[in-house]
Amino acid sequence: MNFIKGLGVGLILTLVVTGTIGSTGSSGGFLEIMHFDVEGHRLYWSWPMFIAGTGLGWGLSWMMD
Repeated sequence: MNFIKGLGVGLILTLVVTGTIGSTGSSGGFLEIMHFDVEGHRLYWSWPMFIAGTGLGWGLSWMMD
C-alpha cells in the first residue's frame, strides 16, 4: 500500500516540477523533460523525476507507518 501512496506523490511532484520548468522552455538538464501535445494541451513529463519522486514518497510513507 505504501508503494501506491508513493506513486501518487511521484505523479503530483513530477507534474508540478516539470510543468514549471518545462513551461520556460528548459529541458531541465538531468531531468530530461519531454513535452507532449494531448488534444491541444501541452503536457511535460520526466521519467527520472517520476522515479525519484516515487522513491521519496514511498520512503516517507514507509517511515510514517
